[in-house]
Amino acid sequence: MFKTEKKIQIIRITDKIEQAVRESGVKDGLVLVNPMHITAAVVVNDDESGLHNDYIHLLERLVPYNADYRHNDTGEDNAAAHIWRQFMGHQAVMAITNGKLDLGTWEQIFYFEFDGRRNKRVLVKIIGE
Repeated sequence: MFKTEKKIQIIRITDKIEQAVRESGVKDGLVLVNPMHITAAVVVNDDESGLHNDYIHLLERLVPYNADYRHNDTGEDNAAAHIWRQFMGHQAVMAITNGKLDLGTWEQIFYFEFDGRRNKRVLVKIIGE
């Protein structure tokens, strides 16, 4: 569990997932990483701030955060966050090989938060031998 400090925030969680894999004792298998929030996504990509900014700018152009959405008629202000999550995909499944997270050269795992400033949690399920 962790707390997001900003409404829109990208947090690198690779180290925490690698630690969970080590502690599991699984040598070959899979790890599922799932944000337990409907306005967040888990993304696997490069750890490069320009790319992260590009994601947010593209999402804002496609689905402006402060546009007029029916969901916001309920008193919420986060309709765009729900839609952004769907564009980014909500979870990742990664391979475990020889007891380690099997990442490509530049791959890292990130928690993308689109409606933050509160406690968040990520579900990590590890299966294998």
